[in-house]
Amino acid sequence: MSDTDKVFAGSIPKIYDAYLVPLIFSVYAEDLARRVAARAPSVLLEIAAGTGVVTRAVAAALPRGIRYVATDLNEPMLAVAAQRQADDDRITWRQADGMALPFGDAEFDVACCQFGAMFFPDRVKAYGEVKRILKDNGTFVFNVWDRIEDNLLTHEATVALEKLFPDDPPRFMVRTPHGYHDKAVIRSDLERAGFRDIRIETRSEISRAPSAEYVAIALCQGTPLRSEIEARDASKLQAATDIVAEALRARHGTGAVEGKIQAIVIEARR
Repeated sequence: MSDTDKVFAGSIPKIYDAYLVPLIFSVYAEDLARRVAARAPSVLLEIAAGTGVVTRAVAAALPRGIRYVATDLNEPMLAVAAQRQADDDRITWRQADGMALPFGDAEFDVACCQFGAMFFPDRVKAYGEVKRILKDNGTFVFNVWDRIEDNLLTHEATVALEKLFPDDPPRFMVRTPHGYHDKAVIRSDLERAGFRDIRIETRSEISRAPSAEYVAIALCQGTPLRSEIEARDASKLQAATDIVAEALRARHGTGAVEGKIQAIVIEARR
């Protein structure tokens, strides 16, 4: 993982929230919210909350009287999340590193994490931290993206960028968001961290956008892919966005765009 893969700062958080969340994240947030609500937690921790799409979905699904702590490594992402969330005294926002959670042992009934595990430098260590803060029989609910080939628009965008940077194409999407999808490895990592009753399933959905340009902005400017493009040539961000949009228009037409997305959803018990 590159040092910039975990950095969501500058203009990225707002573009991420405005474009990427409705494009690919909302549908999986609703799925996680249903799973969390089914566990009826009284004290809940969210790791890698981003701009709060899961937080909003879970908060809407849970009753009054719970305690909900939403964390993220990147404070700029949490700032957007807090601004987007209606006043809710159940929720505490806190900057935190998933590798070293600043909470006591056995403090939470449930921990959830949407598309964050791929960013952990040491997943067994991170899962061990989650196990530590969970109560006995507590549940860890999370998801990761499946391989990039099963996520059509992101795959097409990655291929398109190879034309602009043929000698050193940006590989953020392949390397990190779509780099942790082997179910056997995921299960092994959780078992090594001490989890049991591990359930893993594949969940396919359809991603929809009003235009190819919308998808190009979401991916090229609303993720750390932006930093990777600018590291190659800071003047080519718009050119990169344009070449992705052109490639998507060539495949999907000039109107609305849609494509398969696929994730892996995991539930494990302490």
